Amino acid sequence: MAIFSKLLTKTDIGTRLSVPTKSLKSLPCFGRGHAIDFHVQDAQSGEVWNFRCVIRKKSHPKPALCKNWRKFVSSKRLSVGDKIIFSTLAEDQASTGGAQYKIEVKRQTKIFGVSLGYFP
Repeated sequence: MAIFSKLLTKTDIGTRLSVPTKSLKSLPCFGRGHAIDFHVQDAQSGEVWNFRCVIRKKSHPKPALCKNWRKFVSSKRLSVGDKIIFSTLAEDQASTGGAQYKIEVKRQTKIFGVSLGYFP
């Protein structure tokens, strides 16, 4: 089940992935902390990534993925306008790396500046 999908922005590519606040309820519990590490499986390659999600300590939480996010962006050669789909893994798909989530990349395809849609 998809937790969120997002068209990547310059900040998402260069710094951290801003996560929609409404998605927090579907992520691991932060307890009293402001950061949580968890495993995410790449839907295309099956590789498991260890990401960290952080939230503000006060006021609006504004979640973001930071740890290893830039490595993921680099390895997948993501660009502004590409789309990611972040979802939960079905119980029977749980990976040996302990991942409970998966991330899928859809690349924006353009010809002569005209978008043709998103493809894996």
